[in-house]
Amino acid sequence: MEQGYNKTITACFVGYIVQAIVNNFVPLLFLTFHRIYSIPLTQITLLVTLNFAIQLLVDLLSVGFVDRLGYRTCMVLAHMFSAVGFVLLTILPDLMSSAFWGILLSVMVYAVGGGLLEVLVSPVVEACPTDNKEKTMSMLHSFYCWGHVGVVLLSTVFFRLFGIENWKILALLWAFIPLANAVAFMKVPVAPLLAEGDTGMSVKELLRNKLFWLLLLMMLCSGASEQAVSQWASALMEKEFGISKTVGDLVGPMMFAVLMGTARAYYGKRGDRMNLNRFMVFSCGLAIAAYLGVALLPIPALSLVCCGLCGLSVGIMWPGTFSKASVVLRKGGTAMFALLALCGDLGCSLGPTVVGFVSGLANDNLKLGILVAVVFPAMLLWGLWRCGKKTA
Repeated sequence: MEQGYNKTITACFVGYIVQAIVNNFVPLLFLTFHRIYSIPLTQITLLVTLNFAIQLLVDLLSVGFVDRLGYRTCMVLAHMFSAVGFVLLTILPDLMSSAFWGILLSVMVYAVGGGLLEVLVSPVVEACPTDNKEKTMSMLHSFYCWGHVGVVLLSTVFFRLFGIENWKILALLWAFIPLANAVAFMKVPVAPLLAEGDTGMSVKELLRNKLFWLLLLMMLCSGASEQAVSQWASALMEKEFGISKTVGDLVGPMMFAVLMGTARAYYGKRGDRMNLNRFMVFSCGLAIAAYLGVALLPIPALSLVCCGLCGLSVGIMWPGTFSKASVVLRKGGTAMFALLALCGDLGCSLGPTVVGFVSGLANDNLKLGILVAVVFPAMLLWGLWRCGKKTA
């Protein structure tokens, strides 16, 4: 692989770190927003829902403009929207009459960047001349996890040293990362996704393909399985297990992210010697068991272990489904990646929303919300079985 494309892949790795900041910084502040702005948990749930809903809308609309604007331009725009959103997060809550609407508008801006990144990063890496696409894709997605770890660890250290009341300063510091990576994408080479003369499948062609519909369902369940526990892990540690915020953030979302990244990095290193389908089936079974453990085990220490196992089990789901789609629909093109990202983001919104909604109906019982969400890894397991039969 040309040296220049190593820089492109590195910039894509950082792009997924930006995606991790977009998705995981504000959830660390859920109870803080609840406390200082008196925003009820039912409204705070909307922050997660809207974040991924906007990303979903961008995924859908990107089918019509990414190829025309070009991947480089869209990558730069994605990072700029992300940076601006975090800057606005420090201004709008106090500037507007309703702090909730100020936070919501800020989330909408950085969600546009997050949605673009979800569509763009994987195909840009897929287009780079690498020897083993599945390994590279899994390693790429592991950087989302390492970004998640960095967000939780560094944010926790910052809050401990300077106080959580100074969260706005940290938001501005996080904004520097997408700003710097936007500059990087102005310089690195970007390869075309398809060979010269080839055209990707149209949306109509994809939607006529029954296997593609199955892949869409698998992406939805992958996103939901990943985020249902992840987005509520910090609150779960504090509310259900009675753990302080500092310790709760470390043993909750950070442990989840470390183990999710470990699963992806492991496949990224050894994927050429492993059967992807078997690895995904095993992961789905482990996820079902882990969800049940978080929800049903009466001993907090065991529930914490199961929370970590959730991260380990969901690691391969999203990149594995992307890799499956790239193999079975080789000419899927931008439309395929955009629609897969759309369903993945729909799942990312649906999973934590279901948990929050069910918990709210049950007097803020988060464990019951997690129990209901076990349907998502179970449906993914069914999808893998059906996909195996269709491609056999």
